[in-house]
Amino acid sequence: MTDAKNRIEETVKAHDVVLYMKGTKEMPQCGFSSRVAGVLNYIGVDYTDVNVLADEEIRSGIKEYSDWPTIPQLYIKGEFVGGCDIITEMTLSGELDGMFEQHSITFDKAAADKIREANG
Repeated sequence: MTDAKNRIEETVKAHDVVLYMKGTKEMPQCGFSSRVAGVLNYIGVDYTDVNVLADEEIRSGIKEYSDWPTIPQLYIKGEFVGGCDIITEMTLSGELDGMFEQHSITFDKAAADKIREANG
């Protein structure tokens, strides 16, 4: 395994929720990363952000690791969940809530409901 793959695997296994993104959760550097970070921030999920712009090895390695061509990428309990479109759909359907509940990850259910109300 490459160094990048090892670092990615260590990160996704060490943290319950990890978002590989362009920028940081405080300052996203692309609209797609901003959308996913915005959802996680709004519903109060404690997550680790990894700025792929700060490390070219990780930026290309994450795409290979997940066999997914785009960033952002969300991992829950070591499992790749999806990118921006998938996370948006899962948020609106309530499926993301279910994943968090299944894995005992704390989030604000009322805030998640507000997102659905605003987009319903």
